[in-house]
Amino acid sequence: MFSIETYRESADFLRGKTGGFAPEALVVLGSGLGYLAQQCRQAVTVPYPEIPHFTASTVAGHTGALTFGELAGRRVMLMQGRMHMYEGNSPEQSAFAVGVAKLLGARAMLLTNASGGINLGFHEGDIMLIRDHINLFSATPLWGKNCEELGTRFPDMSHAYTPRLQQVAREAAAREQVDLREGVYMYAPGPQYETPAEIRAMRVLGGDAVGMSTVNETIAAAHCGLEVLGLSLITDMAAGVKDVPIKHEDVMEIAARAEVRFTRLAVQCLRMI
Repeated sequence: MFSIETYRESADFLRGKTGGFAPEALVVLGSGLGYLAQQCRQAVTVPYPEIPHFTASTVAGHTGALTFGELAGRRVMLMQGRMHMYEGNSPEQSAFAVGVAKLLGARAMLLTNASGGINLGFHEGDIMLIRDHINLFSATPLWGKNCEELGTRFPDMSHAYTPRLQQVAREAAAREQVDLREGVYMYAPGPQYETPAEIRAMRVLGGDAVGMSTVNETIAAAHCGLEVLGLSLITDMAAGVKDVPIKHEDVMEIAARAEVRFTRLAVQCLRMI
């Protein structure tokens, strides 16, 4: 693992850029969901390539920058785009920002992602509250020497997605009159979409949605003690559900259509965290 000095170098650099800003929450914005950053007040934005030990985002729809500011009455650190493993990042690198946010003062994390619907009762545009995840296909960001200053060698994953924050999301959805699905997020590293046979297997295993992110960040959060709330926007039905090709452009289009509804829910969740 990275040493605590590595995390501190990034955190100290960001304190210098933001005048010592201490976020209450880390917000990670998935594909096509970066518009939330535009609502930040008194925002300071720092591109990833400027930050020590961060890597550039190469995916369309991911700005590749941290934005610090106030959103829904909370001090937030927003990731406009992720560091995916399929871009060549290690599992640890893909979750590096979580440890940095912890050192800056964050106590909670709101994860958002665009995902494919496995559950046959889901539809494009649905929002799913992540109750749990399944990670069978990838390494963990905790492989290697443990960074004891951040967390224990063997973190418990029984409640990786914090029950208290799940209830916050349900109440926020009711207040905003947003229909909220619930389910299990299945992680696949990508970048290729899954085959119909893989999706059938995932459904048998209990997966409701599938995506190429989120899980490493959740594991890192469990390691360093951040509460986690996860929301998936179903931007396509996974392979084999519909007999149509899956395209990234279509994912972005569905995300754009859901912008207002998803933003209302995310903002209300932050307000209630």
